[in-house]
Amino acid sequence: MLALTASAEAATSVFLEELTWTELRAAIDAGNTTAIVPIGGTEQNGPAIVLGKHNVRARFLAGRIAETLGNAIVAPVIAYAPEGRIDPPASHMRFAGTLSIPDDVFERTLEYAARSLRQHGFRDIVLLGDHGGYQHDLQVVADRLNREWPASGQRATRAHAIPEYYRASDEGFAQLLRERGFRDDEIGTHAALKDTSLMLAIDPGAVRTDLLESATPPGPAQGVYGGDPRRASAQLGQLGVDLIVSKTAAAIRARLAQRAHPP
Repeated sequence: MLALTASAEAATSVFLEELTWTELRAAIDAGNTTAIVPIGGTEQNGPAIVLGKHNVRARFLAGRIAETLGNAIVAPVIAYAPEGRIDPPASHMRFAGTLSIPDDVFERTLEYAARSLRQHGFRDIVLLGDHGGYQHDLQVVADRLNREWPASGQRATRAHAIPEYYRASDEGFAQLLRERGFRDDEIGTHAALKDTSLMLAIDPGAVRTDLLESATPPGPAQGVYGGDPRRASAQLGQLGVDLIVSKTAAAIRARLAQRAHPP
C-alpha cells in the first residue's frame, strides 16, 4: 500500500524529474502540453545568500506557476549561464563559486532542451529566466525556434520567452517595497533587501540570517550591490512570490490564448 501511495503522489507532481517516463507520457496525453524551462545561474549572492539562489528560486517559482496554470510541467533547472569573463575575471566571476559559460553555449543548451521537449509532445515551451543578464538570449532562442517550427498543424509548437517573469521579480517587486516605505538604497539591485526577502520566503535555509544582524551593511566588496539586506523578511518576500506567480501565469495564459486565436 505504501508503494502504491507513493506512486500516486509522484504522478501528480508538476516536476518532470519527479515523474517516470510513463507518468509523463500520460500527463502529456491528458493535455499537459506546456513545458516550463526554469533558468537560473550559479553566482555569488553576497555573504548571506547561497550561490544557488537563482536555481532554487527558479524551480520554486516555476512550480507555483505550473500549479496555477494547471496544464504545465516543469523541466529541470538550467543552472549554468553567462556570468561574465572568466580570465581575467569580471563581474560575478570575481567571487568564488560563480560559474560562467559563453552566450552561444547557453543558447544552444536552451535550444536543445526545447527541441527535446517538443519531441515528447509538448506544444508550448516557456523559457523563464531568473537572471537579468541573459534575458536577450531567451528571446533569441525563442525566435530561432519559432522560425523553424510550424505554427499550425498536428506538430505545431511555439517557444515563448516571458519577460514578465523577470520584470515582476525586479522592478515590480521593488515597487511594492517602495510603497511600503523602503528606500531604493535598501532595496538594492543584487543580494540586498529585495533578493534576501525573496529567498527568506522561498528557502530560509539558503540565507545566513546571523549575517543580517551586523551593524554595518555589506557592500560591493562583499557582493551586495545598491542596497541593505538587514531589514529583509519572509513576509516581504511573500509579496514578491505572489506578484511573480500571478504576473507570469497571466502572461503565459495570454500567449497561449493569442496562439489559439491569432489576430
